[in-house]
Amino acid sequence: MRAVLMAGGSGTRLRPLTCDLPKPMVPILNRPIAEHIINLLRRHGITEIIATLHYLPDVMRDYFQDGSDFGVQMTYAVEEDEPLGTAGCVKNVADLLDETFLVISGDSITDINLSEAIAFHKQKGAKATLVLAHIANPLEFGVVITDEDGRIRRFLEKPSSSEIFSDTVNTGTYILEPEVLDYLPANEESDFSKDLFPLLLEKDLPLYGYAAKGYWCDVGHLDAYREAQYAALYRRVKLEFEGEERSPNLWVGQNTHIDPTAHIDTPAIIGSNCRIGPRAAIAAGTIIGDNVTVGADADLKRPILWNGVTVGDEAHLRACVAARGTRVDRRAHVLEGAVVGSLSVIGEEALVNPDVRIWPSKRIEPGAILNMNLIWGHAAHRNLFGQRGVSGLANVDITPEFAVRLGAAFGSTLKPGSQVTVSRDQRNISRMVSRSLIAGLMSVGIHVQNLEATAIPVARAVAPSRNVAAGIHVRVHPERSDHILIEFFNHKGINLSKAQEKKIEGAYFKEDFRRAQIQEIGNVVTVHQASDIYCDSFERHLRLDAIRSNSSKVVIDYAYAVSGAVLPQMLSKFGCDAVVLNASLNPTVPSAQDREALLSQLGHVVEALKANFGVQVSANGEQLILVDEAGSPIRGELLTALMIHMVLTQHPRGSVVVPVNASSAAEQIARRHGGQILRTRANPTALMEACYTNPNVVMGGSGEMGFIFPQLHPGFDAMFCIAKIIEMLSLRSQDIASSAPRTLGQIRLDLPRVCHKMITVRCPWTAKGSLMRHLVETHPAQQLELIDGVKIFNPQHDSWILVLPDAGEPLVHLYADSSDRGWVDETLREYRAAVLAFVERDVGLDDHSTDWQMG
Repeated sequence: MRAVLMAGGSGTRLRPLTCDLPKPMVPILNRPIAEHIINLLRRHGITEIIATLHYLPDVMRDYFQDGSDFGVQMTYAVEEDEPLGTAGCVKNVADLLDETFLVISGDSITDINLSEAIAFHKQKGAKATLVLAHIANPLEFGVVITDEDGRIRRFLEKPSSSEIFSDTVNTGTYILEPEVLDYLPANEESDFSKDLFPLLLEKDLPLYGYAAKGYWCDVGHLDAYREAQYAALYRRVKLEFEGEERSPNLWVGQNTHIDPTAHIDTPAIIGSNCRIGPRAAIAAGTIIGDNVTVGADADLKRPILWNGVTVGDEAHLRACVAARGTRVDRRAHVLEGAVVGSLSVIGEEALVNPDVRIWPSKRIEPGAILNMNLIWGHAAHRNLFGQRGVSGLANVDITPEFAVRLGAAFGSTLKPGSQVTVSRDQRNISRMVSRSLIAGLMSVGIHVQNLEATAIPVARAVAPSRNVAAGIHVRVHPERSDHILIEFFNHKGINLSKAQEKKIEGAYFKEDFRRAQIQEIGNVVTVHQASDIYCDSFERHLRLDAIRSNSSKVVIDYAYAVSGAVLPQMLSKFGCDAVVLNASLNPTVPSAQDREALLSQLGHVVEALKANFGVQVSANGEQLILVDEAGSPIRGELLTALMIHMVLTQHPRGSVVVPVNASSAAEQIARRHGGQILRTRANPTALMEACYTNPNVVMGGSGEMGFIFPQLHPGFDAMFCIAKIIEMLSLRSQDIASSAPRTLGQIRLDLPRVCHKMITVRCPWTAKGSLMRHLVETHPAQQLELIDGVKIFNPQHDSWILVLPDAGEPLVHLYADSSDRGWVDETLREYRAAVLAFVERDVGLDDHSTDWQMG
């Protein structure tokens, strides 16, 4: 006997699970529904199966192939054009059906006894037998009434509540004689329930209904899908389980590691090649597919996880469905009834509320709260822009498709025909992303001046001279080597304002892109003279006579991350001896540990060569770490203080811009020189704007972000900073009458002694605002400064503590600053405990924060 497996449906009511998967291939107990049906057929001796396919046919063909691995023989019939309906697709294979055959739906879970149904059919001499089931709510199904002999007397397809006259419904499984197909038209859409069976009933042909015992569930919608999973797991339906039953009602696949501290209640199923982390809690009713990773302290209560899902530490999943390849990051919550489509990402501490549906390949940003279905677009963001531009995992979040849309969104906020510079670092990933951005810009009628691979200070310096509306720079993120950072700046070279970023976000999320006519498509020109423009400006803003007279020796380490083409040539032109280390491009981005090893190497080279100083350049020419003549590194707050001291020595009574979290050593140094310290929010854009708008500013920045010399351009520039240090040291050496220190090591000893420490505490997005309000309300107003975060002064110690929420992560940073080290340590302990206590009261989280100190 042959069977026809109807597997053509797209499963629209199971979206988003069936966007990229036909409904019969949706997994139940980690196996496709179709496989359970094939197993049922095989158990009843039916091994010749014809599968009728329409939606994504290759998925099923590739999985079952000829059927030999499943103990059956598979044949496929594909409806190439419009679907032919339940009866039409069977009529389409009528030449293969020359004896009694069975038709079974590809989207139901059942263990009904097919052998008994077939025997009933033959005993009654039926032309068609419908397999029936008794269910409590028949509204969604075809209702059938039979007489005492089982002959069908009446049926109604999907009745209204007032039309219900039976609880016996059509299961979509039929036993048919081949001649009934003669009543169907060829190559036309037709349906068994609507067309064939009413016709057979009208002609009074023997049409029977077999009321089957056992379990049957039409997996037609998401609630039914979950119900079928749980019914199978609790053995209310007889299905074959994958894996070994390691303990009663716990099935585990091969090569799966479960940490001894994990707690698992049964029944549960865990697939092959899984990793269950320490202290993970898995409740009864949980179904975990193959290649799934569950992080430490994760809490899983009856979720259904498909293959390849990653669950982060302390994540909470509640009776939800996570499809293939989904990633649920640390402390995220996905609540009851929610469905996450394949390859989607739920960001750290994000919340997906009950019954929300997320279509495949979407991204929910960290801390976002999703209350509605996410269908269009690619992400649910708190925002697109972070602290400094748009960033994400290289070729995962920041893909060519994403970059094209981002370029089109940005270009749509500019006037048609505007000019935009595009530049990048030397990495292949940056080349790929920049070209995609260029395509997006061109598509909305924006002309591109392509600076190609160049340091970002060069790109910023060039912008004012190129008559452009804006610039874009693409590079590997300076702090995360697996991330790409895309920065946008205006015609002056300053990062875009928040208002401009919001306009781009609006265009991106609404897909409100201007489409240029073919004659209006933007063009691209390559700019070859960018370095020349930068170098000319570079020279104009230095005391070249002082530099040339001193013949300095400097060792420059590029840490395999950026081209050293511009700076060594410039220094050589000024009479400096520039020794360059690690200037070739390494395909692998150096890690923080690698850079530390290179920094140690740099110190040894500086000592051996008796150089004036060394410098490690990073962040595509924006940031630097100095090494003094003795080989000791100068960075962070120490570097900030040293630069302020040197610049104000050369420019007394000048103004220096620093972020709000910089050490109070800045003010102490400024008082020595009659200068002024201007503090801004702790983000790059705020520093750039303050440096550009205040005419008395001689320098801005910090050791962590880099340094700005506004007379050159408004961005951070490590290359000009190096030349400026050479100039300032040279001027000190020429001042014979002065007893001022003449080397970096000597200047370092002359700096104020201030203890400045930082620790970081986890704080959910939802608690940040209430935490800040609580701090303001519980401290005297005269002790507060609210430039960025909440800074609380202690006048008795001339000290302060700053509570600063992180702009991109669910964290708050605590900075304490004082000449009294004991006060700093005690205050950090006190405020850390206070923040954690507040968070626990506010959102009920446990303390799993991580501290670190930077000095």
